[in-house]
Amino acid sequence: MSAVSSQQTLATAERLLDPADVLAAIPAGGASLARGLAGTALLHARLSHTDPIFEAAAVRHWSAAAAHARQRSDSSAGIYHSPGGLAASLIIGSAYLPDPGSQRAVTTRAARWLSAQALDLARGHRQRLHAGAACRSWAEYDTISGLAGIGRVLLAALTSGHDTCEPGLTAALGTLTAMILTRHGNRPGWWLPPSGHPPGATARPSGAAATGMAHGIAGPLALLSMAQSAGWSVSGQRAAIRDAAQWLLHWRAGSSWPPRVTGDELDTGVPAPAAGRRDAWCYGAPGIGRALSLAGGALEDPRLAESGAAAITALASRLAEHWDVDGPTLCHGHAGVLQCAATIQPTTADRAAAAVNTAFSPQHAFGFQHIHKDAAADEPGLLTGAAGVALALADHGQIPAPPVPTRWDAVLLIS
Repeated sequence: MSAVSSQQTLATAERLLDPADVLAAIPAGGASLARGLAGTALLHARLSHTDPIFEAAAVRHWSAAAAHARQRSDSSAGIYHSPGGLAASLIIGSAYLPDPGSQRAVTTRAARWLSAQALDLARGHRQRLHAGAACRSWAEYDTISGLAGIGRVLLAALTSGHDTCEPGLTAALGTLTAMILTRHGNRPGWWLPPSGHPPGATARPSGAAATGMAHGIAGPLALLSMAQSAGWSVSGQRAAIRDAAQWLLHWRAGSSWPPRVTGDELDTGVPAPAAGRRDAWCYGAPGIGRALSLAGGALEDPRLAESGAAAITALASRLAEHWDVDGPTLCHGHAGVLQCAATIQPTTADRAAAAVNTAFSPQHAFGFQHIHKDAAADEPGLLTGAAGVALALADHGQIPAPPVPTRWDAVLLIS
């Protein structure tokens, strides 16, 4: 199976060599890490020791992403947007290159810029916390757009020697710690009123507190835990890790979690059956389980770590086709399960890899398709596209890579 994974990785990467093909597939968001060039650059950087064509492709994709970002109005620091995603891709991906120093100057600028954005975002969030206001949206704190994802990349930058990032990381840690330790009656600090949920998200009149790794408390928990283990902490951080982990354990339903807990449920303390994805990285056992495992490591609490691992291990009791996921991709699908389970549960990982392998077709533009609500689309990027699938398969197929200070899947907050 690992040989198949390796072959499919290289076949996909070869279809993604030309930045123009990526931009043609994703006209909007073409520079982003989620869907565009920052994500494909990260794939090529990961493969750069296997063939010089991938090193050259990584540089071309970063350059094209920078040019594309300058032409667009998006200025989000969120690591899955643009230009925040380009900064994340450079900071983490450049270490995979045969000559990481070739990108040192541009990476230093990206790290300094991202730290400044974290300070600005944290300042506004802390002002609202001090005023007693609830979060305005999950984009303030989450993995995709907020301080959890930004903070993880700043931690990676510091690990790589970019010392100017310390103020931004400290601000992110302090803000997320304060958010978790702040309560609004029975509502935790990351609870959002109905107006705080984006269009298309199910929002009850009583609002909700999200659980998952993409938009819920699992993302901040993972960052705080990894930073604590790496020696970066602020006052109250250990208590915040403990509180967030215990909150998740309280609201666990069987071997997984509801995607969100409504204000009414928070008031009564009683969960109600809720629809939503339960077995994916974004919402469900793989991402939340990994966050709890990291929390157990940070607090040196074996029982907490084991509770996180058990959530991922429980997936092995069911066949992959019965998991509550959509398609082969990282965010919603089997590749995300594969990456979360890789070092925890070999049976779960192998079943996820087999499901991903089955989804490959040479008839697809990039080898793999994104599946959403039973509709298939050819997407090239990392979060919901072929590049992310290929990255997970590259690790599973044991395609050689140099030792790096931070692995690529740090952008998922699972390492």
